[in-house]
Amino acid sequence: MEKQDVGAVSDCRTAMKDSSDDVRKVQRREKNRIAAQKSRLRQTQKADTLHLESEDLERQNAALRREIKQLTEEMKHFTSMLSSHEPLCSILTSPPPPPEVLYATHSFHQPHISSPRFQH
Repeated sequence: MEKQDVGAVSDCRTAMKDSSDDVRKVQRREKNRIAAQKSRLRQTQKADTLHLESEDLERQNAALRREIKQLTEEMKHFTSMLSSHEPLCSILTSPPPPPEVLYATHSFHQPHISSPRFQH
């Protein structure tokens, strides 16, 4: 082969290598673009999921706050009722019954009979 032919072959190989590198570069960029697109989509889906979860937790929190408010009002009502009842309650002012009356075995198996003492 002549010197000129060797240079032409070398130029041809360099051109083919450059062309091959360009193809790989384009493929790599395309692959990277697709990966970035998928990553952004996953990130958006995760943000959407967190947003929905946050809204649900806000609703639950509001419902629990309403329940706390309602139970607090109920507690105030019963506390007030108890405060007004305590001074009038004969059970609280009478001495406690003897233990044998409280823990008698037969009393657990007897039907409840209203006693005039406990009627108000």
